[in-house]
Amino acid sequence: MVTKITDYDYKLPEESIAQFPSKERSRSRLLALNRASGAIEHRLFADVVDYLNEGDVLVLNDTRVILARLFAKKDTGGKVEILLLREIKDGLWESLVYPSARVREGTQLSFSEELEGVIVNPADRMNGGTRQIKFEHKTSFWDCLERAGHVPLPPYIRRDDNDGDRDRYQTVFAKEKGAVAAPTAGLHFDKELLSKIESKGIRIAYITLHVGYGTFKPVKCEEVSEHKIHSEYYKVSGDTAKIVNEAKSRLGRVVACGTTVARSLESAADKNGRISPTEGETDIFIYPPYRFKAVDAMITNFHLPRTTLLMLVSAFAGRDRIMSAYAEAIKEGYRFYSYGDAMLIL
Repeated sequence: MVTKITDYDYKLPEESIAQFPSKERSRSRLLALNRASGAIEHRLFADVVDYLNEGDVLVLNDTRVILARLFAKKDTGGKVEILLLREIKDGLWESLVYPSARVREGTQLSFSEELEGVIVNPADRMNGGTRQIKFEHKTSFWDCLERAGHVPLPPYIRRDDNDGDRDRYQTVFAKEKGAVAAPTAGLHFDKELLSKIESKGIRIAYITLHVGYGTFKPVKCEEVSEHKIHSEYYKVSGDTAKIVNEAKSRLGRVVACGTTVARSLESAADKNGRISPTEGETDIFIYPPYRFKAVDAMITNFHLPRTTLLMLVSAFAGRDRIMSAYAEAIKEGYRFYSYGDAMLIL
């Protein structure tokens, strides 16, 4: 049994980390992996429709990334960077503050002429040093954020965000505000491809899982089982549960687009794989030898070493299959991580 964090490590050339998205969403590359045989095919993402069959259901995450990165001036004149994590209640946000050590409780922050805030607690070391910020705004908070906020690109994208990121670091079906990171497997779909999929007799259903900053955090425990995963809000609606259960009853496959969808469906599934409408927080940690109950196939991007995401896909396809596929992708020049290429696991 694979239980050590070192078993989920690999070396990636710096130039393999995508710094920009592909010119067209569905023209990213696609590595198709047969998890039974280990066979690999190299295609374009638009070809994903060729692998889907009438009667299958494709499940997507309709979360919407908020402009969670903010820059502020303290009342003393110093500069502070903020990453919003989640709204605790109206106007009060759990946040990461940098440099946190220099920001005391009661510090006033100015983000723009219409958006201000105050630090209302000391650093919460139990939650990674997070702080709480109470915001004051002259108009709608979301309108203020739209003008003052920046796209929260992950730290391995070593550049400032630009206007193009507001579109491309968002899926074309994004709807429910709340994520601070994109469900990146969904970034490859455009409206034309989704129409082709539906016209082939494949139903599309949606869950919501608000991706948190913890998605990027490496596991630091030597024993994988000792890791405590972050919790995230998710919702599986009655309509989605019905569509998935009907597909299962007709022996159609449930194709999860992304690890967020996989976690949501597995959280909402009973031991027989039947989905119930569910809303709340999930901290399900999927790693080998977990046996999937609801998901039959998965679309995913290439994940960072030593992360829970890499462990999840290893549980689905087998650790050796995944690590071999990653080695093949590196050799073939695939682009990795959020703006990178995709993998289809069948």
